[in-house]
Amino acid sequence: MISEKDLAELENVPYDERIKRIEKLLEGKENPRAFELGLLLALKMGQEIREKKPLGSESGDLVASWSGKYPESVVEEAIASAKEFMLHPASIAEKIKSGVLRAKDIADGATDSDDSSNKDSAN
Repeated sequence: MISEKDLAELENVPYDERIKRIEKLLEGKENPRAFELGLLLALKMGQEIREKKPLGSESGDLVASWSGKYPESVVEEAIASAKEFMLHPASIAEKIKSGVLRAKDIADGATDSDDSSNKDSAN
């Protein structure tokens, strides 16, 4: 999973290197999340814009390669995520932050319940 820390680190990395890092994170994944694919797609689209290439000239090939690998619903959601990331990056950042915090709360809750069960078994 791409974490908030991963995204924060990406901000300090040159654009081409950002793409390489996301590709590496996704490289060995059999079932990447649509959001992760969407992030890569958004970066690829941003690269096309920066290089003044027609939008979709390279990112379209990326999406086409996904259609044989992943379910259509995942590809569609990845495209929607990329669009959202391009149009509203602050809202995506907020979603990531809330998801990371929620996961931390769940993990902390599991730790607390483990501690309480250990206390119960000690009594």
